[in-house]
Amino acid sequence: MDLELRDRVALVVGGRGTIGSVVAETLRHEGARVVVASRSADGDDAVTMDTASQESVDAAVARVLEQHGRIDVLVVTAAPAAGTLDPDRASDPEQVAAAIDGKALGFLRVANAVLPAQREAGFGRVVVVSGQNAYLSGNVTTSLRNAATSIIAGNLADQSAGTGVTVNVVNPGKVTDEPATAVQPGAGGESSPQQIADLVAFLSSPRSVVSGESVSIAHRVLGQLTI
Repeated sequence: MDLELRDRVALVVGGRGTIGSVVAETLRHEGARVVVASRSADGDDAVTMDTASQESVDAAVARVLEQHGRIDVLVVTAAPAAGTLDPDRASDPEQVAAAIDGKALGFLRVANAVLPAQREAGFGRVVVVSGQNAYLSGNVTTSLRNAATSIIAGNLADQSAGTGVTVNVVNPGKVTDEPATAVQPGAGGESSPQQIADLVAFLSSPRSVVSGESVSIAHRVLGQLTI
């Protein structure tokens, strides 16, 4: 299937990370002009961005728009890894607030900077990679930061309805280079960075009109029924 991404301009925030780097390469393979945003830019196809700072976000987005004229696709994978969060402080308000800022509000800052230009252009695709902890209790920090990301994305999708812009969430379970085929009760299916990137590429494509969805990759939490 031709995803019709040739010569589209894609900004991948967190594009030097485990998932983001594979997303960037996959979009390039589909013919997109990819700009990677990270805290330390390296090369002509990169911009420096700290998602904790609206000033940094605005400056980076302005630079991409100046250089390329548009941002057709925005993919946000930037967030502190779950392993960096202290499980003993899962209900500590300070850690919870920092985690929400690092993931959900970081996404919101970038989306707010990019969406006006996409809506004006009449086309845009926004995808944020979150996680299946949004569906699980037991850890206030990880549940809230992922659930908040999905809630923000759903609201932005509704605000963009009818403009040609779509906003979606991809929720992996465990990410590993060699995903297990079996799914354990109370857990989501495992997926590789490439499998995640393939789904992101489809949702980034003009061929997809899906919007306002939180899509679980591999398998949504086994044993959980959501109506």
